[in-house]
Amino acid sequence: MSENVWAYRVTVDRIADVDLSGYKVEATDGSVGKVDKHSDEAGSAYLVVDTGPWIFGKEVLLPAGTVTGINVAEEKVHVGLTKEQIKNAPEFVREEHLQDRDYRQQLGGYYGVLPPI
Repeated sequence: MSENVWAYRVTVDRIADVDLSGYKVEATDGSVGKVDKHSDEAGSAYLVVDTGPWIFGKEVLLPAGTVTGINVAEEKVHVGLTKEQIKNAPEFVREEHLQDRDYRQQLGGYYGVLPPI
C-alpha cells in the first residue's frame, strides 16, 4: 500500500467534525462491530472497534488507511478488509497497545500489505 496506513485515503470523504463513535463497521464480507473510539490525529489516525460477540467481545485497532468509505446517513464505516483479516491481526489490548510504537509498527506492517482498491 503506497499511502500511509495511519492516514485516511484521499478517496475517503472524512468529515473532520463528525464523531464516528457508535458507527457500525462493515468489512467486505459483513459486519465486524462498532466504533468505540477514534482518532483523527495526522499520521496516526485509527479506529478502535468493539467486535462484540463476533470475536468474543474483543476490541481491534484499525488504522485509518483501512477505511474505504464513511456513510454518515447510515452511520457506517466501510473497511477494505475481510472479517478473517481483522480476526487474524495482531492482538490488541487497549491499555498496552494504544500508544505503543512497536505495536503500531507491527500492525501497520500487517495492514500495510493490503492491495490498493
